[in-house]
Amino acid sequence: MSLKNNYDVIIIGGGASGLVAAYEAAHNSQSVLVVEKGHNLGGSGNYIEGAFAVDSFMQKKHADYHLTKEAALNEELNYSHYKADTNTWKQYIDGSADIIIKWLKDLGVEYFDVEPLGSGARTWHLFKCRGDAVINKVLAPKAKENGADIVTSTEVTKLITENGAVTGVELKNLENNEVSTVNGKHIILATGGYLNNKKLIADYTNYDANQLIPVNSNKNTGDGLSLAWNAGAQRYAMGMAMLFGGYIKDPYRPIYVYRYDELNGAANQQLLLWVNETGKRFVNEEVVDNFAEAGNALFTQNEFYTILDQATVDHLQNDSLYKPMGTYDYHDTKLPHLQEEIDDELAKNPKYLTKADNIEELAKKLNLPDLPATVKHYNEQAHAGKDEDFGMNAKFMIPVEKGPVYVIKQGVGAFCNMGGLKINLDNQVLDLDGAPIKGLYAVSNDAAGMLIGDTYGPNMPGTKAGYCFFSGKHVADVISEK
Repeated sequence: MSLKNNYDVIIIGGGASGLVAAYEAAHNSQSVLVVEKGHNLGGSGNYIEGAFAVDSFMQKKHADYHLTKEAALNEELNYSHYKADTNTWKQYIDGSADIIIKWLKDLGVEYFDVEPLGSGARTWHLFKCRGDAVINKVLAPKAKENGADIVTSTEVTKLITENGAVTGVELKNLENNEVSTVNGKHIILATGGYLNNKKLIADYTNYDANQLIPVNSNKNTGDGLSLAWNAGAQRYAMGMAMLFGGYIKDPYRPIYVYRYDELNGAANQQLLLWVNETGKRFVNEEVVDNFAEAGNALFTQNEFYTILDQATVDHLQNDSLYKPMGTYDYHDTKLPHLQEEIDDELAKNPKYLTKADNIEELAKKLNLPDLPATVKHYNEQAHAGKDEDFGMNAKFMIPVEKGPVYVIKQGVGAFCNMGGLKINLDNQVLDLDGAPIKGLYAVSNDAAGMLIGDTYGPNMPGTKAGYCFFSGKHVADVISEK
């Protein structure tokens, strides 16, 4: 594509927020360039299942929905211990239903329902065919129809500044290494955060980067944050990732292959017995009802494993789930391929999955000295119908008795992180003194530190995804008014 020398709006990142901004800015008669470093558009946004909104027409169809905007605001502020910015949340909540639901629906985005997640509120407006359809079937085509230029396999290597204002970008074509510059009145950072940058995780979070398993597009390496920091932006609210409990830890296969794996879902969402690196139980497994809190609990251990026996495998495959699996795309009541998956994996001699005839043999194979005593005590409590250790609901305490038995080694899964830049209500990036850097804006994960404390909030599911769409449209409308 032959690029113009000057654009009204240059958007760095071709994911959900970037393409919302691209469509809206182009629709508002702005000249627009979207720069995406990957071969394809969408990034981690392609995997978005649904988005947060309050007081939508979809929610009002459900008799059990009673959430008000005021209650949602207070809940989020309390959940973050008031580390979140009140006005940013209020702005987002007030505009969420019109932008996330009505505006996107009018563009052609299809939903199939709005649901809670675990013990959370009914705020998760679920897309048909996930974010991939929203981005690649609706937003990108409509942005192009309205005149936006979109380039892929191209990296922004530098923000060009003049007298303290950002006035353009330096581009590098990743296919031929050609470097060029393009001028822009308004530069929007929409690069998705830094979850895939181990150094930034190690330097600015408390997470063990070796235990953390990013389950995303693998492109969120902090590019936009580094560009902004080099241009004088304030580093802000780093340290929180959207954890979602355990995830199969296999060093020899791509992470994405286990995303909708039945064995992975069983290990992490069925309230089976969890033990640590010595074989001791360490938490009430019902914590999975808030998957971010589950991730926090798992990080308190050096390693952790899920234990299950053949009776459990048979039950999940042939009878029913013990509980619905909200963070996985399962709407069936069984795991019909579970035994097949286990047998196929064992045939590959995997490092994460071990089988034994009994618990004693399993403990010896994996050097889990406390496991036999843990299982004996757990089974006694399960039969007695009371968890004296952690208070787990008795109906979820499934004895581990029938051999063979299996153990699944896991890490802690995460989808994204939120934070890195401080913004104002116009999504302008702020400098070290809190003043806007002229011409520079941030949306989505790069800016979402304004919404969080130290733990993501599944209590209001879809908030991160919703903010992608909300912030993208909001910033484009702000720019069109300048």
